[in-house]
Amino acid sequence: MKKQKFALALFFLLPSIFCFSQNEERPFPQSWEGKWSGLIEIFKDTGKVQTLPMQLHILPIDSAAVPSWTWTIIYGEDQESGKRPYELVTLDATKGHYMIDEKNSIKMEGYFIGGQFYQWFEVQGNRLLIRADKVGASIVWEIVVGGTRPVSTTGDSTFDNEEIPPVLTYEIGTVQRALLSRR
Repeated sequence: MKKQKFALALFFLLPSIFCFSQNEERPFPQSWEGKWSGLIEIFKDTGKVQTLPMQLHILPIDSAAVPSWTWTIIYGEDQESGKRPYELVTLDATKGHYMIDEKNSIKMEGYFIGGQFYQWFEVQGNRLLIRADKVGASIVWEIVVGGTRPVSTTGDSTFDNEEIPPVLTYEIGTVQRALLSRR
């Protein structure tokens, strides 16, 4: 009788175990694949200054020598002039180390850490931090832009017999944020 109950329980339990294992989240970037779209809002210290359409296309590139995906970003209504046809290349997936290849001699590392994809770089006197986070059925895309020159330096002293290191603070000039949904 115990064997029959066990067999019966196993009979009903196995399909749900199989379905659960089939529906587990795939790793990055496979679990992010698709065409995403939404509105990106641009903020300055005065408030929201602009809103425009944004798309992010993450699609596998089967012909690539190393695991790669499209990382096409489209800003604005004009699908052609607003298109940035980049490529996401795997450098070391176990370390969350990737690269965005802009296909114009610019190649920037990106890091998948804690379920989020980050890039941090400097260009033309600006430091940019890009963060993409897949939250449920959406991707939250955020770009923080600021200068490379510190606006203040504090510390760099002795306080209660403890050496305090210098702390440099940087201005944040613009924040761009989008909530993208899979199309």
